[in-house]
Parts: sequence; C-alpha cells; structure tokens
Amino acid sequence: MQIFKKVAVIGIGLIGGSLALDIKKKKLSQEVVGVSRHKETISLALKIKAIDKGSLSLNIIRGADLIIIATPVDTIIGLEKEILRYAGRDCIVTDVASTKEVISKSLGGIFPNYIGSHPLAGSEKRGIMSASCGIFKGSLCILTLGKKFSLESLKKIRKMWRVLGAKVIILDPKEHDKALGFASHLPHIIAFSLMKSIPLNTLRFSARGLKDTTRIAASDPSLWKGIFLSNRRNILKAIDSFQGNLNKIKSAIKTNDAKALEKILLKSQKIRELLK
Repeated sequence: MQIFKKVAVIGIGLIGGSLALDIKKKKLSQEVVGVSRHKETISLALKIKAIDKGSLSLNIIRGADLIIIATPVDTIIGLEKEILRYAGRDCIVTDVASTKEVISKSLGGIFPNYIGSHPLAGSEKRGIMSASCGIFKGSLCILTLGKKFSLESLKKIRKMWRVLGAKVIILDPKEHDKALGFASHLPHIIAFSLMKSIPLNTLRFSARGLKDTTRIAASDPSLWKGIFLSNRRNILKAIDSFQGNLNKIKSAIKTNDAKALEKILLKSQKIRELLK
C-alpha cells in the first residue's frame, strides 16, 4: 500500500530504524533513505535492510515527500533551517519526539505540512540494532497539530500509523505535554531517582520487583535530559504531585497510622488496576 514515493528518516536509532523497517515491509514508500551522524549506524541500517540508502549528509533527503525526524528533542530545534534547504514545499514533515509544544512551534512555523507524531512504543534500549518490525502494532500514536496544518498531510500521516498497527488520536501540543509529563516523563524521573537512592551494597539483595520498577532507568540519559528540560513546567507539576503523595505515605509511617497507610495503598492499587 504505497502512500509515499520517498521517505527520509533523520536519526535511524530504535524508533527511526523501526519505522524505516516497517515502512519498507509494508511497502508504504518506493524508497526509504536514512541520515545518521555515524557511519557504523548507516552500515548497520543497510545491513538489516531498514533503508535503501544512507548518508551523513542531509542532502540525501532531497526529493522526499515525507521527512521523519527521529533525533533527540534537544537536537531537533536547530535542524529545521538545514532541513528546509533540501525539503520541497509540498513535503510532509513529522517528528517522533516525546514533547511537542516547543517542537510544534518551531517546525510548524517553518513547514506548512508539519504534523507532530508521538508513537508510545519502543523501550529502554537504543540504537539501530534494537530496531525491529512490528513495535508499533497495538500501540497508541498521538498526533499533534499546529495552528496551521494541511488536511491532506494529516490524512497521510494518520493512514501511515494505522497501517503500522497503531491507534491514532489527536491532541493539542500543550495537552500532549501536560498528559505525558505525568504518564511518561514522571515515571522515568522516579525510576532514575530510585536507583540513585539505593545504596550500592544493597543491590545484591534486590528481587524482581526492583528490576521491574526501575527498568526504564536503563534508558538513554542524553535522550531523557532533553525531554525533561523541554517539558519543564509540566514535569515540575508532576514532581510536586508525586512528592505530595510520597509525603502522605511518609507521614502515615512516621505516625504509625496503619489505617491511613492502608487507605493510601488501596487507592493506589485500584488506580493501578485501571492500566491495561
């Protein structure tokens, strides 16, 4: 089911590489090219047939009718003007970043056919060798729209994600960042903080619970640094909420209030059961 003639993926790591693999597998484009800062990444992407061609230069994206930016948040801002040198006026531009308000203002102000994408897929792993087909199947993909957008671009991007197996919803960039600040960014902050709070000499006593709770603390720090800083306002509110609830547990334990403690734990358990 061809939707595009040439898709260019800038940043062929876990998400970018997986997208490239799926687009090729589903035959959504005649050609898929990739851009990376590292020759080894390009070689590996070619080896696993994620891309047809690769380059260290953005020149390779010339002629693409879809450009997917899959680089870390803090490197997307600044790339737009360079991308503009090679992108045709009718080219659709999307990104897969975890924050959207800042990026939407930047890219949406330059590219008339910009549509933000955030596939809630992937893992704590990184790099092209962690890329695989089918990781978007059954996932949720959030699309964000700027003040101006092309209905035809939205139609094509939505169709692409649906063909890849994702459920698609649309959110305002501000609402996206607010929701993800609590549902995604806060859990990562807690996981990172929890690992730093545990004395090294006690790690040998850890069971599966610690590994399950802190799996995402194995995520790429350079990637999450950019996410945290680009969504500061919402993340700080999320941290305040968490600290407030943690203080309630602390207070119940400190005052030996078993009834209050059990009430807090039961409420948390019921909310946890809402996760599917």
